[in-house]
Amino acid sequence: MSTKQLNIPITGMTCAACSSRIEKVLNKQDGIKATVNLAVEKATVDYDDEKVKPEDIVRQIEKIGYGVKDDSLQLDIGGMTCAACAARIEKVLSKQAGIKTAAVNLTTERANITYTPGITDAQTLITRIEKIGFTAKEHQEVTAENADPKDAAIRKQRFLFLFSLAFSIPLFVTMIDHFYPDKMLLPHWLMNGYLQWALATPVQFYAGWQFYRGAYKNVAAGSANMDVLVAMGTSAAYFYSVYLVLTGSVYLFFETSAVIITLILLGKLLEARAKGRTSEAIKKLMGLQPKTAVIIQDGRELEIPIEDVQMGDLVRVKPGEKIPVDGIIQGGHSTVDESMLTGESIPVDKSVGDEVIGATMNKHGTFTFQATKVGKETMLAQIIKVVEDAQGSKAPIQRLADIISGYFVPAAVIIAALSFVGWYFFAGASFQEALINFTAVLVIACPCALGLATPTSIMVGTGKGAENGILYKGGEHLEKAHKTDTIVLDKTGTITKGEPEVTDILAMNGWTDGAVLAAAASVEKHSEHPLGEAIVRRAEEQGSLFQEVSDFQAIPGSGLTANMAGKAVLIGTRKLMREHQLDVEPLEEQLAALESAGKTAMLLSINNDIAGIIAVADQVKETSREAVRLLQKMGYHVVMLTGDNERTAKAIAGQVGIAAVFAEVLPEDKAEKIAELQKEGKKVIMVGDGINDAPALATADIGMAVGTGTDIAMEASDITLMRGDLRSIPEAIRLSRLTMRNIKQNLFWAFVYNSIGIPIAAFGLLAPWIAGAAMAFSSVSVVSNSLRLKRVKLHQE
Repeated sequence: MSTKQLNIPITGMTCAACSSRIEKVLNKQDGIKATVNLAVEKATVDYDDEKVKPEDIVRQIEKIGYGVKDDSLQLDIGGMTCAACAARIEKVLSKQAGIKTAAVNLTTERANITYTPGITDAQTLITRIEKIGFTAKEHQEVTAENADPKDAAIRKQRFLFLFSLAFSIPLFVTMIDHFYPDKMLLPHWLMNGYLQWALATPVQFYAGWQFYRGAYKNVAAGSANMDVLVAMGTSAAYFYSVYLVLTGSVYLFFETSAVIITLILLGKLLEARAKGRTSEAIKKLMGLQPKTAVIIQDGRELEIPIEDVQMGDLVRVKPGEKIPVDGIIQGGHSTVDESMLTGESIPVDKSVGDEVIGATMNKHGTFTFQATKVGKETMLAQIIKVVEDAQGSKAPIQRLADIISGYFVPAAVIIAALSFVGWYFFAGASFQEALINFTAVLVIACPCALGLATPTSIMVGTGKGAENGILYKGGEHLEKAHKTDTIVLDKTGTITKGEPEVTDILAMNGWTDGAVLAAAASVEKHSEHPLGEAIVRRAEEQGSLFQEVSDFQAIPGSGLTANMAGKAVLIGTRKLMREHQLDVEPLEEQLAALESAGKTAMLLSINNDIAGIIAVADQVKETSREAVRLLQKMGYHVVMLTGDNERTAKAIAGQVGIAAVFAEVLPEDKAEKIAELQKEGKKVIMVGDGINDAPALATADIGMAVGTGTDIAMEASDITLMRGDLRSIPEAIRLSRLTMRNIKQNLFWAFVYNSIGIPIAAFGLLAPWIAGAAMAFSSVSVVSNSLRLKRVKLHQE
């Protein structure tokens, strides 16, 4: 018997009865002894690993209604050379106990892992990866200060290529002599076998050592990758040439092995450079952040590194300086250029109480602000993290390439062997000819282009999105966005500015306009509704006197009730008035006229006497109509969703060209409306900005949060639009379409390249060195095609 221990974090426990129930269920099982600590929300489980698996324990906990908390981990992986490597690491990780998901990205050289703490940990996973021949370490956020590790890789590949090229050029020149066997075109000493052997050896075992090392580790771990193919092919040519030198032959193949290695190293160098360009968006974002900040300490100004700024510090910003971190202005005023976040070129006025965002540019005034978010919490850091995570994620379309890549290398070795056997034993070819064809098949078969086809496009696509204020939270959302057919737009703060203004006050039954406004504002001051804020703002501007209010109650979708100076006050919809037996029929004409103009009309009742009507209008954004037109032009069915009454809703919808409207929808019912559309077979994008939009955003096929809205809405969404401009919606969809088209182009050429190249090589129609060049440049062509996305225009007329 072998006893092991787990410490499993549990969610969903509310009392001692919960922990007792989990203990009871676990301890009933043979081979388990468990104790559950409610305070730390953790189960300590001793188990017999011959009778029970960790996954069974987790399953039991989840079966009785509790959750096991997952954690996420990013690892930087070294030593991957092709898609087969990524597939191998994924396979090994997925077999590890406690792993929920594991995705390895060849382009970013990173593994994104979701796992159950207590069952496994980072060090265990790193050890597993190292055991199969790769290097792994926990990912550290790359900053502007610490160099990108890809830079060092590019320098190393450049040196190895130039080293290999210097020794290979004389050997390549000897190939010319092979084409003219009757003429001596080259100096006799250059054709000396021992000289060629001396030139080829450093290329084979120094410049090409990485292929041997990679091949050994992969074969030892029971798998095969590009290194295996290159090492086998070049070794066959090299060692057979050594044999020929020793037997006195003049027909050697040293140039074949040397030139193949040189061309593959050139391909790797070009590929590394191109891959570096795919992450330029991240580097640009990192470069936005200033290096230092000026804080006020004990009345003195002190310049410190930005990493040392703490929450609560008082920071001073002068004209022309970048704002170092996020915060709230405490003194002074200025205008701030927030175009790096919002795309809005007009500077925004800022004064005491306003929020400022790190990395935006202060234009004119000097002000001090209190730091509220620093380090990884700032908006810029969050944006960088979203883009990094998206670039490291996988799109569903990549699964096909991953599956094929896993089988490609073993299949290539078998085809190469069959080619050799066929030529040598059945076609009557010489050993040299059969060996050349064997080498050509091995070299041409490397599935590098296949592994790069999807992740490079995802990286460039998400980077292009970030530059245009569109943040995709993962490759799957980038892929799914263009597969939709219906757009649901929340009204307030999405179609409209979300800053309503009082437009009309109609007093009646002996009340004055001022009294109606003061009474309504006294009650609305206790509400957080945007319409109420507009009424309070108007009352403050007019110097109205606010009265004490008690028994305040908000009735969702209807309005407010309260007691003011002993009088019962109601403010809200017709429905609220009718529920309190008040007749609103005589006012219907006035209400209809206001609502037809796109205004929200609220009725005010004091002591069961209707005192007046207050109309509030939220101004439509200047670009909303154009955005709707573009979406309809793209073939989308556009719907507006609002809590407003139907007449007002249709008036607003009419202003922007929307025919379909869901009106009078309570906040909690928004998600149900999305679900109704999905039941009709629609693929829905929901666009919103408020807290009450979060359930609908999560329900939709794609949730888009307008970034000028709340953090909760952004958290629940799949795509965040940093600008309040709705034209970002068609831009996000267009980028999705262009990226998927780019991926399909890459996959097509990668499949065609391997599908055509292998049979041509097997039939003896492809020289090994040409196969090496084709293999190297296929990867470069795929990455270069992905980089074309950087030049596309997202905005269409």
